[in-house]
Amino acid sequence: MTEDFYCEEALSGRTPITKVHETANVLAFHHTRPYWPVHIVVIPKRHVSSLLTLEESDNELLLELFAVIKQIAAQVVAEHGAARVLTNLGKYQDSKHLHFHVNSGDPLR
Repeated sequence: MTEDFYCEEALSGRTPITKVHETANVLAFHHTRPYWPVHIVVIPKRHVSSLLTLEESDNELLLELFAVIKQIAAQVVAEHGAARVLTNLGKYQDSKHLHFHVNSGDPLR
């Protein structure tokens, strides 16, 4: 896996994705290797390494990101009755690009 799957593969078009929602600064798409039956990833289009590297100048981006996360999570809850929203940090973060998983259901594996 690359250091930043989202910049190097998803945003570049090298790996095909199925978009769920897109704004000028945020992209939501179905995970390319889902871990849950419903598994949507929400990312900023601009590279941000992780939640821990956000700066005060990123506040506008963070608000837009969370608006999209909220919209996607509400859709998942409406369709499936429940949703989780999570992000990973440190050694748990495989791709070094800020991303949130919106998911529902029991793990597939």
